[in-house]
Amino acid sequence: MLKVGLTGGIASGKSVVGEMFVALGAQLIHADDIAHQLMLPGQPVYDEVVAHFGREILNPDTTVNRSKLAELAFSRSAPRIEELNHIVHPAVVRRQDEWMEEIGRLHPQAVAIVEAALILEAGAAKRFDRLIVVTCTDEQRIARFAARQKLDLNAARKEVTRRMAAQLPEAEKIKAAHYVIDNSGSLDQTREEVHQVWKKLHSEQTV
Repeated sequence: MLKVGLTGGIASGKSVVGEMFVALGAQLIHADDIAHQLMLPGQPVYDEVVAHFGREILNPDTTVNRSKLAELAFSRSAPRIEELNHIVHPAVVRRQDEWMEEIGRLHPQAVAIVEAALILEAGAAKRFDRLIVVTCTDEQRIARFAARQKLDLNAARKEVTRRMAAQLPEAEKIKAAHYVIDNSGSLDQTREEVHQVWKKLHSEQTV
């Protein structure tokens, strides 16, 4: 089994690229989905996050309000993203490892992809056989984030800048990558790049 990390900056299109790999036959898990599950009421990570950040981050039904949590984590005056990552990352990484082990047992010839924003920042790149980085232009990143979060472009630009400051510069991610997929063109262009990388992954798998 080939273990592949799929990463990139905020709103670069990692999820879109991941789904393209799935369409070609890859097994894939999203770190965000794992984090959502771990932060459900009753989970140890939920309890720890609430203990650290307070009950003001909760919705009336006691679920975590992710917007409020992000506001605290990425606060300009006193950012707490490292505190949040310290709580959430180890549990997410453990679940990713469990998933990869399970896929390895069920599908020994699989390409197992973990899509996560902070693979390099978390020092987790060595857990993968290959690392793919998705890129796009800054303006595309802002426009996509604005559409996703229903923000105007100025608000989106400020939020993207704030969040990117908590991540490695894109140039550093590109240097660490085995493959780079440029998602700044059309979807068809991105799909063709994904297809070419998929062929290379399969050729390496048989070496």
